[in-house]
Amino acid sequence: MKSSPLNPSDSPSVSSPRENPCFTTDPTIAALDVFADDGISYLLPYAQFLYAERTPNPALEKEPDAPPEKMLIHFARADVIVLGSGLKRLENEIQKYELKFVKSADRRLAAVLNTHVSTVAITITKEAA
Repeated sequence: MKSSPLNPSDSPSVSSPRENPCFTTDPTIAALDVFADDGISYLLPYAQFLYAERTPNPALEKEPDAPPEKMLIHFARADVIVLGSGLKRLENEIQKYELKFVKSADRRLAAVLNTHVSTVAITITKEAA
């Protein structure tokens, strides 16, 4: 059987929400997988989710090329800092506990992605004694 060549319109686009390299969603998960820029991944249970806040990135005042938005995701034992654009989508998925993972993607993709994450950092808070 001969296979037909793929039509360019059949191939997934990076701008498709299903193909965004910065995040994905899943309604059946119980934890957020955070891929920090330092190369370490953290699995944070939604049972320990406290709150999230999305604000304009204060670094824009000093660096015009800085990502326009900042999101802080607070868990009982960790704080996740996400910088990027279109972060309202992440906020909506966190609200439903459906954000499966978050990680940064190359800055060149910012122009083609509705939601782009440029930086992910995590701070583990002090353990209770």
